[in-house]
Amino acid sequence: MGTLILRWFFSRTVRRAVDMCRQVRKLIQAQRDLLAPEKIQEISRAARELKGAIVTGETLDDLRSRMKNLEKAANDILLPYPSASIRENVEVFLVTGAVVLALRTFFFQPMAIPSGSAQPTLWGITSQNLNDKPEVEIPGGLRRLWQACWSGIHYFHGVAEAEGELRIDPTEKIWKFVNRQTLWVGEKKYTFWFTTDPPEDLASRAGLSQRQGQLIHAGEEFIKLRVVSGDHLFVNRMTYNFRHPRRGEIIVFSTHDIDRHLRTYQGYRILVENTHYIKRLIALGGEHVRIRNDRHVYINGQRLDASTPGFENVYGFDPNHLAEKDQYSGHVNDSGLAPLFPDESTELIVRPHYLLAFGDNTMNSFDGRAWGDFPEEKVVGKSSFVFWPIGGRDRIPSRFGWGYR
Repeated sequence: MGTLILRWFFSRTVRRAVDMCRQVRKLIQAQRDLLAPEKIQEISRAARELKGAIVTGETLDDLRSRMKNLEKAANDILLPYPSASIRENVEVFLVTGAVVLALRTFFFQPMAIPSGSAQPTLWGITSQNLNDKPEVEIPGGLRRLWQACWSGIHYFHGVAEAEGELRIDPTEKIWKFVNRQTLWVGEKKYTFWFTTDPPEDLASRAGLSQRQGQLIHAGEEFIKLRVVSGDHLFVNRMTYNFRHPRRGEIIVFSTHDIDRHLRTYQGYRILVENTHYIKRLIALGGEHVRIRNDRHVYINGQRLDASTPGFENVYGFDPNHLAEKDQYSGHVNDSGLAPLFPDESTELIVRPHYLLAFGDNTMNSFDGRAWGDFPEEKVVGKSSFVFWPIGGRDRIPSRFGWGYR
C-alpha cells in the first residue's frame, strides 16, 4: 500500500489511471439498467485489468496500454450523455454548494455585527453625517472602491440638479440583502442602493428626516453620508458540541421561539424575536448575580475583574473615569440602562440551564441587564474568525483574524 501511494504521488500516469478506473465504475453504475449484461462484463473486465496493473506495480508503458484498452471499451459501450460538460459543471456546483452548506451548518456560520453593543471588542455599523463638513471630499473611482472592499467604508452623496422640495420614499427591500432608498428633489428622482449593511435607516442617519418638505437649492449637497460596515465574523458551531460555554466567552444565541422563556419587565417581553444576539457570557445556571457601584459584576459574592479570563479588557478601565460609550467601562447598574439591576443591592438568580450575557459597550448595550437570562439551548456557537473588513479605519484598528479580544 505504501508503494502504491508513493507511485500515485510521483507519477502523473498512475494518477490518471486511478481516476479513469473511478470514472468508469461511476458510469457503469449510472447506466447499469441501460446496458446489456455482456457489455457490462466486458467493460468491467477492462477496468479490473487496469486496476490490477496499478496494484501490482506494472510499468508505465503497460499502464498506458491498459488505459487505451479501457478507453476504447468505454467509447464503444457506454452511452454518451447530451450536454456532458453542462452536466459536469452542474454536478460540481451542487457538490460545492452541499459542502458550503455543511460547513455553515455544522462548523462555521457567517455573521455580521449590526449594532455597537459589543464595541470596542467588535464594531457594529457606524455612520457620520458629513453635511456640516464641506471640507471633506467624497473619494471617487478606485479609491472609493478600495475603501469599500478593504475597510467597509461606503459613501452616499447627492447634489441637487434643480431646486425643489425634498421628499423621502420609504425604504424598499428589493431582495433579502438588497435595499433601495429613493429621494426626490422636486420632480428629480435620486436612487441609492445598499445591502442590509449599511443600515436601513439611511435617511435618518443622513439627517434628512427633519428636512422632509424643505426647499433644496440647485447645487446643494442634500445627502453626504459616510457609513462604515460592522465586523463580519465566523461563528464556531463545533466547540459547544463537546463542552458547555464558559464565562467570559463571546457567544452567539438565537431568539427563535424564545418569547415564552423570557422574564417580563413592567409587563413587557423586551427581547427581539427571530434574530441573533452576540454578547459576552457572564453567568451560568444557578448563579447569583449583582452589579455593584464599582462597575464590577459579582458572581455568588465573588468579584469579576481584569484577572478573570475573558474580562481582561472589560474590567481594565480606570475607576477614576466615568463610564463612556464605545469604551471599556465595566458593567453599569442603572434603572434606565439595566432595569433588572437598578442598584447594587439587587440580585438576579440565573435559572437552571439558562445563561446571562452582557454587552461590552455597557453604556450602549441592550443585554441581559434588561431582558434577563435565556435558555442555554439557544446558543448557536462562539465568536471566531473576523474575516471582514480586512483593514482598519480612522482610529479603529483592524480586528481581522483570530486574535481580537
